Amino acid sequence: MRDDLQDLVDDVSRVLAAPATLEDAGFTLLAFCAHDDDADTMDAVRTRSILTRGSPPATRRWFEEFGIASAEGPLRTPADPTAGILTRLVLPVRHEGRTRGYLWLLDGGRIDPADRSDPALARAVELAAAAGRLLAEREGEDDLGRALVDAVTGAPGARADAGAGRLAARFGERTPQVLVALVPAPPPGWALPAAGAVAAVVGDAVAVLLPLPSAGDLRPAGAVAASSLARLPAGSAAGVSDARRGTGDLPGQWAQARTAARVATAVPHLSPVAHWAELGAWRLAAALPGPDPVVEPLLADPVLRETAEVWLDCAGSAARAAAELRIHRQTLYYRLGRIPVLTGLDPADGDARLLLHASLRAARLRGR
Repeated sequence: MRDDLQDLVDDVSRVLAAPATLEDAGFTLLAFCAHDDDADTMDAVRTRSILTRGSPPATRRWFEEFGIASAEGPLRTPADPTAGILTRLVLPVRHEGRTRGYLWLLDGGRIDPADRSDPALARAVELAAAAGRLLAEREGEDDLGRALVDAVTGAPGARADAGAGRLAARFGERTPQVLVALVPAPPPGWALPAAGAVAAVVGDAVAVLLPLPSAGDLRPAGAVAASSLARLPAGSAAGVSDARRGTGDLPGQWAQARTAARVATAVPHLSPVAHWAELGAWRLAAALPGPDPVVEPLLADPVLRETAEVWLDCAGSAARAAAELRIHRQTLYYRLGRIPVLTGLDPADGDARLLLHASLRAARLRGR
């Protein structure tokens, strides 16, 4: 949508042969066209808007005094030489009877906003209406995004219930849906490549709520995760929750998706997209607060740590572990003999082996 708005601003600027700026109803800058840096195309208001992505309350009040908030057609605001403000042509950006924003043009006063016979002005008004439709769609998406945040984070009861209710109204009470977590959160301006989905930033991740054709078909979730990761920085990962009908347990699904994403960032064979159903024992490791303190000396030795992890992942098979590590079996036995010395844990003991394996996995999930 951001690119669509930029294209509209460029078109308006080209049609009216004047620098154009698009702001929402709160005077937040959304898009602006390129301009020549001279006195005819820049003034204090435009410069501040571009540099700070918005305008202060005093500037907003000054322009609203000329009736821009209620105007239904083009109008002109006067210049204020003492404040360094140039005259502007204002095209209200409206949709369904509401002002959604403003297109500002520094035209030097040459365009008559009341001239309905001007084909260029008429075309610019059409483009302003198109911008209004896009902003209305964005407002709807933002509202659903806030509902998703409330629902997955378990916001105070009423808000969480209201959020889940809005999402249920969007998707249907019985529609199968899945949550996808993308980590880390994408940069500003990122657009979700999936029609019909709802997305929102939740902490350090993005939550994507996606309807499915059937409860057993997770292919759309995999496609959304893969297409999103293709446009995100290297090292990003995604997690996919179980599919469920309705929005009754979005916090639980979000916990699954976040856990799967954490595992995907740490476990190469499950990266870059991990499904909750495929995590196996990694679910248990993710639930631990961290490695047991007794394992800390082993974590400080990268060689012994890797040896222990591989041996445990190979179910204690010396032949498989030595082959994977590309070392002689006697070297493997020597390294394994160092584990009791460092930790006091005997790998031959079932309880000790379980504690060791779980701690090593918990440490990996925490970037240790």
